[in-house]
Amino acid sequence: MNLNNLENLKEEMKNLGFKDKLIEKMEENMAKDVPEFTLNEVRPATKGQVDLALHFKQSSQSDFYYFNKFTVAHNQGKPLEEGQQYMVITKNEQGKNMVKKLENVSDAISFFKEQKGNSELAVGKDAANKVMVASMENGKINYVAKDFNRTFYSAPVNQTIWLERGKGFTAEQAANLIQGRSVYRDDMMNMGGETYKAWVKLDFDKGKDRFQNYNTNQYHDPSYGFDINKVLDKFNIKELEDPAKRVLLESSLRNGNRPLVTVNKERQDVKVFLEAVPRYSQLNMYAENGKPEKREQFLKEPALSSSLSNSKSKEKELGESQGIRR
Repeated sequence: MNLNNLENLKEEMKNLGFKDKLIEKMEENMAKDVPEFTLNEVRPATKGQVDLALHFKQSSQSDFYYFNKFTVAHNQGKPLEEGQQYMVITKNEQGKNMVKKLENVSDAISFFKEQKGNSELAVGKDAANKVMVASMENGKINYVAKDFNRTFYSAPVNQTIWLERGKGFTAEQAANLIQGRSVYRDDMMNMGGETYKAWVKLDFDKGKDRFQNYNTNQYHDPSYGFDINKVLDKFNIKELEDPAKRVLLESSLRNGNRPLVTVNKERQDVKVFLEAVPRYSQLNMYAENGKPEKREQFLKEPALSSSLSNSKSKEKELGESQGIRR
């Protein structure tokens, strides 16, 4: 194992925000000289979960490993509890149970569907403590649990994230992109090799390209005109009063998160989730139960409400004219 190669890959994975356990698994596979391997990580989503699959490949001419891409898949089913995993349990020719453990729900469903005999797809900590979510008899599926139906039959939304020497969208940014949110990058590069800044959002309306990836919509900074600082300043957000909390809030929004903040509603402090919407130079707000909130009610100056309403009307018209579902 090339130690310089290992050190570089560790640094790349850390910078991209992958967990320490995953970095340890990478080192284990490199130590075993596995020519090609995939590592899996699961992150919670606003609805369901996001599965990440990291792809490593060894050079055919040396012992160097390359980490050029990872995939993200948004599954809207119920996330697994801590310590649980997916298991495909299949009887072999001798009648003994063969157990295949998988961390990724998409991989688990795909592997289960490939079985030819009697098999079951289960969830649990181990085969002795499991709950069956699907089964098949003689290669035909004969049962899918009601609360697993949507996960089983609905194909996840997925995207391949390409990396250039360890640089690209982070794990956090990719997980938010696949959920339909916008993220900010200050290290984008054009065809001429020049760097630029932009907010990026996946375009789910136009379908995938020939590489089975969604195209992106980009809103360049500063030319597009979306200034997250100025937009935040329009609202009565308590966290903005603390400079340190403001920095964290802005960073979270730029990474595509929905941070929870404190606002005043009917003379009471309430919590709402914020989401950056660069296309309309606005913020979306959601109650803790996920329902949308009218942002006008949280403005610092009531006079701004009318201009914001006009902006909202324009964004609705633009959305309808382009066939966008809100």
